Amino acid sequence: MTWVDWAALALFFICWLGYAPILKFIGRHGGSLNDDMSHVRRVWMASMTHREIRLVDSQLMGHSINSASFFASTNLLLIAAVGGILFGGESKLEGFAAVGADNVPTRILEAKLALVLICLARGFLDFIWALRQMNYTLALIGSAPEINKEIDRKAFGEAAAELLNPALSSFSQGVRGYYFALAAAAWLFGPLWLALGVASSFGLLIYRQEASPAARAIRNARRLLGE
Repeated sequence: MTWVDWAALALFFICWLGYAPILKFIGRHGGSLNDDMSHVRRVWMASMTHREIRLVDSQLMGHSINSASFFASTNLLLIAAVGGILFGGESKLEGFAAVGADNVPTRILEAKLALVLICLARGFLDFIWALRQMNYTLALIGSAPEINKEIDRKAFGEAAAELLNPALSSFSQGVRGYYFALAAAAWLFGPLWLALGVASSFGLLIYRQEASPAARAIRNARRLLGE
């Protein structure tokens, strides 16, 4: 590999693995969409404890579980496709290279495909962990007792939120894996494409967290719900 490949690869890992702390630093004053949604979900779980019939909460959780299941299934198909090329032997790699990938030695091509596979595999594990935590949260909602004391309602709501927020954070990490898998796939066409793909994916993710219409709407809703 050339020094350009190594530089682009370093940029990739900085943006991929350092996304969370970088986002936290950028949003240290105004917050981010993820932070605002964490607050919204805490309010949701607090409101759940005041409802006698929690059908709507179960339906909302079911929708989230279905979404995570869909992404996990899609991710598994992509892993199978990339793995089929990577471990399918020399003929599969040569056939794949013939459709437009950068003209590099087979070992380098394998490394590029492996990077895509790693991104997808990590995303798949995030989706699986998100699903498990969502099911745990659903069990908490179903087992929520009739609580008369406000202090107990607050404690139970906070406990449920402490389970729900990490679940949805894992889901977000899994979705984010698609962005970086696409960036990694751009490396197949050369290191400059990798750098461009990483910068584009990272910039798009930050924009959606900080300045998108959805981020502004959720930020306004958080203010209405109270800090």
